[in-house]
Parts: sequence; structure tokens; C-alpha cells
Amino acid sequence: MELENRTPGENSGKKPGTAAVDQRVLAGVIRPRLMFQVAAEMVAAGTWPYRATYLEFRSDRDETGAFRIYCNANPGTIQDVVERKLDISMLNPEALVKMAYQGIGPFDRPHPLAVITVIPHYDQLGFAVAKKTGITSLDQIREQRYPLRVSTRGSLDLATGMLVNEVLKVHGFSFGDIRSWGGHVYYDQPMPNARLDRARSGELEAIFDEAVHQWVAPLDDMGWHFLPIDEDRLARLATQGFKRGTIEKALYPTLPADIPTVDFSGWPIFTHAEAPDLLITNFCAALEARKHFIQWQMGDPEQPPLPLHRMCLDSPDTPLDIPLHPAAERFWREKGYLR
Repeated sequence: MELENRTPGENSGKKPGTAAVDQRVLAGVIRPRLMFQVAAEMVAAGTWPYRATYLEFRSDRDETGAFRIYCNANPGTIQDVVERKLDISMLNPEALVKMAYQGIGPFDRPHPLAVITVIPHYDQLGFAVAKKTGITSLDQIREQRYPLRVSTRGSLDLATGMLVNEVLKVHGFSFGDIRSWGGHVYYDQPMPNARLDRARSGELEAIFDEAVHQWVAPLDDMGWHFLPIDEDRLARLATQGFKRGTIEKALYPTLPADIPTVDFSGWPIFTHAEAPDLLITNFCAALEARKHFIQWQMGDPEQPPLPLHRMCLDSPDTPLDIPLHPAAERFWREKGYLR
């Protein structure tokens, strides 16, 4: 029996993107595909917490060197890409990659980065506190030197805590100050909604975090509210690379009003500005070929195709504030996604 190079959905008659349907399986393909499929299954298992996947592509012929791809939200990969320790990485939010590219915010110099594409993701940072604290603004925390018990995102998503602290600094204090006033900063890896029982019990008095869609609804019943960021602070944050955002009452009816804050949208897949065209073109072609099979949203496993037609365009859920890599721009233009 001859093996064919089949991809999911081919038996149903679907055309799998631009992949060649009749291509025979080569011996050298079996092993990496097996490993990729096993890795994909392992990272989906609830019993397996090790999901920061690192892939290395080496030649089995005479070509020298390797291409390395990292699949997790760690801001340290920005420096790794700049130093060519990694070739492709991804990070949320897009604003952090923009800050690195421009050398603003937590970055002291511009970094030679380029974007390949941006996975859609619409989100904001939320600064929520228990109403019983009497706190109605971030400034009040500093003014009262309030010993707050606050939770933010932990070890595997360092970008969240980093950017929350940048917002606090614009208000004149930091996580370090909260600790010095007798408060406690919990770096919790679970999503914010997993911490709501601790908030109800009084162990937590504040949650400063993203993924607000997961934890807006119960806040009012819990006796909590969001702290707005005022116009002057938003203007200062904009000079540091943040985008203005709004936690919208239209999306979350339990809110008393729109909450001005900073944006946390976009999952850019990024690379070095001088990354080889060969790598970037093949990466884009793989996305195009597998767009019907890539799960890109939370929730239902049955999902629409990866929306590549808008993943190279600037929009609220695909912010694009730094240039596309030239090979990526060329590929998306040839496919008709750019005009």
C-alpha cells in the first residue's frame, strides 16, 4: 500500500489550501510530522502544563545552520530574535512589539523587528478593585500608600505584569511600592476568572490583568469595579507605545459606563527585520496551506479558517504598527490580501 501525503479534511474532498494533494510521503517527512502531531496533542492535554513549544529546523542535507521558532508569550523572545537565537516568535499584545521596534516604554533602544502576520485578538487591560477599599482611581493607591493585595499574571505571561507595571509607573508608583507599603503582589498564572473565588473571599482586593471578557460579568455582583485611566495619563502612555482602549458597556452590560484604559489586542508573529526571505515565504505559505485547520480562537473546536485576508491589515483586533517583513508583504500581496 502506498502512503499519500494527506492532510486533515482531504478524505472529505476539501482542498487543503495550497498544499500538493498527490505528493508522496518522503521518509524524511514522517518523523518531523509525527513529532509535530504528538506535540500538538500534548499541549492540548489538561494534564500537561508544558506548553511553551520550541521548534528547530535543521537540514538533513548539506545546508548549514538552523531555523528556530518559539510558540509562547514571553517578552524575552524579543531580545532572542534580535540576537538571532530565535527566528520567529509570537507575543501578546502587539503594543509590546511596537515598543521594542521603536525603543520606547520599557525598551531603551529600537530593535530591528518585522511582523509576519497578526492573529486577531481584541482585549484590554483591566484594573479592578473591591469597592470596600474605597479606591476609585489608580492615583488614590499612591496617595494613600494603600497596602493592596493585588493579583496579576505570572511566570508564563510576563508581558502582562510588565505592561501593568508600566501603567502604574505613569501614576507614580509600582508593584515594588505596593509591597513596601505592606501590600502583596500575587503573580498568578491562571486566567483572571480562575481567581474570582479568592476575590470573593477577600484574599484579593484587586486584579490588574487582561482577558477582561472572562471576568467582567461577575464583578458588580462581587462588589468590585474597574478603575478608569484619565485622559492625561492615557496621553502619556500613548507616547510610550500604548494604545488607548475601552472596556465597553455595549459589550458588557453590567458595567455602569465605558471604562477608559489601554489596549491589549493582537498576537503578532514577528521576526528579525533581516530574516531570510526563504524562511518567511515558506512560513507564510504554510499558514496559507493550513488555514482551514488552524484553531485561532478560544472556545468551540470547530472554527472558521484562519482569516489571513485581514491578518496583514491594521484593525482593532489585528493592530499593525510596525512594518511587515518584505517577504511577508510580498507573499500576502501575491495572494490578494494586500492591495
